[in-house]
Amino acid sequence: MDQNKGSRFTVMSMNVHKGLSPLHRHSTIYQLRQRMRTHYPDLLFLQELQQEHRGRLQRFGQWPLTELTHFLSEDFWRDWHYGKNSEYPDGHHGNAILSRHPLSKGNNYDISAYRFEKRGLLHSVTQLDGVSQSIHCFCVHLALFERGRERQLTEIIRYIEELTGDAPTIVAGDFNDWRNRISAPMREAGFNEVFEVLTGAPARTFPSIRPMLAMDRIYVRGFKVHSVEILHEWLKLSDHLGITAELELK
Repeated sequence: MDQNKGSRFTVMSMNVHKGLSPLHRHSTIYQLRQRMRTHYPDLLFLQELQQEHRGRLQRFGQWPLTELTHFLSEDFWRDWHYGKNSEYPDGHHGNAILSRHPLSKGNNYDISAYRFEKRGLLHSVTQLDGVSQSIHCFCVHLALFERGRERQLTEIIRYIEELTGDAPTIVAGDFNDWRNRISAPMREAGFNEVFEVLTGAPARTFPSIRPMLAMDRIYVRGFKVHSVEILHEWLKLSDHLGITAELELK
């Protein structure tokens, strides 16, 4: 059997802003669901996914009656994994990974740097059809302050080393790293950022209306990067723009 059969696939990452427009005026979760499906990514990494909120239906009139991972993946993505990071009286939000391929759910590791800001590192493992290699997937949303991100990155790299060995790995999410301090230690750990590989710099994704800051990243190890794209047409669906990449296992 050809070990590389089906080894080319697409990845998308986005901070969905709890399914709300940039200024919280409108629900955008139905539009996000439709737009994400038009790109048909094999792997979808989501941050600030509001898995449950009991007040949304009352406020907006239209809001999914099921958990958002069920709503987004229904009849489209095969498996999903959600990690709850922040809980409050009406519900909770966190990170999620959706996959068109079988997904083995790992853990959601608490990497919170501050008491007031709960953050998680969500780990899953997937395997493409016809490919023997497993792919480790990590979805992250890092702290707002640089010192916190430094501590979190040390933890993230340690978890990756313990969990993956030298297996192909993707680390995607909202890094809040507008000064680009994270790419150097990630390169030392064997990772490249997909936009840096093809364009020389991370994608500017925040704020979505006029993106100036490079906040959202897709770091990979063990892959060739074929193409990358910033989803500019989604500017009213979140305060971040989504990013996507086409990858191939080496």
